Amino acid sequence: MCRGEMMRIGLVSYRCENRNTAFNMSQIELAMKRSQGKADMLCFGEAFVQGFDALCWAYDADRETALELSSEPMMRLREWTVRYGISLVTGYIERDREMLYSSCIVLSDGEIVHNYRRISKGWKEYTKTDGHYGEGDRTGTFYLHGKEMMIALCGDLWEYPDRFRTEHLLLWPVYVNYSIEEWRSGALDEYAAQASLAAEDVLMVNPIDRDPVNHGGSFRFLHGKTAAGIPFDQEDILIVDIP
Repeated sequence: MCRGEMMRIGLVSYRCENRNTAFNMSQIELAMKRSQGKADMLCFGEAFVQGFDALCWAYDADRETALELSSEPMMRLREWTVRYGISLVTGYIERDREMLYSSCIVLSDGEIVHNYRRISKGWKEYTKTDGHYGEGDRTGTFYLHGKEMMIALCGDLWEYPDRFRTEHLLLWPVYVNYSIEEWRSGALDEYAAQASLAAEDVLMVNPIDRDPVNHGGSFRFLHGKTAAGIPFDQEDILIVDIP
């Protein structure tokens, strides 16, 4: 794809399971298979690879759940971007030496394009954790398919919206388990308005979960309003065209 061409992004609201990396990886591959020829990039929610509630806040156990960039699952994801011809953005729990992070990896053509670490601490039970559970300290844009974009993870846009101000596309993988009634009675409008503090065009992707219940849903926010979305509780992919 050349700079200036349309880019098609798929926001994947599929079910994930906590501490079941094999199942979650199979969901990623399933979405990639279904999206061949239909999307240039797929984006999944926060910590999708292991599940947002995969950690137990006992470090020796949690470090085994987390994945290094050189791990076999990460190498498999890289290979899939070549096999299926689709770039990939997904949240995961990262281990870097002795540190753990809620991170988001960007992969394309078998290579790591970007690896973002959440800067807000709401991903962890910080009253139970020690110094092994960390946050990143950097934001920044990256290029994919000729488009400049940025990533914020969930609470980042609530705590530090100024750090994500951009004139470019903002990807917002989240894990938000409001009830459907809460979403429809104002929560979705609040998320759209909050997104507008950082960018005019924001893509939010939320996974489906059953323990605890997360109803999923993916949305495009334009100028603080919901411009497109897919139903809650339905495994689906929202396809968004980016000029």
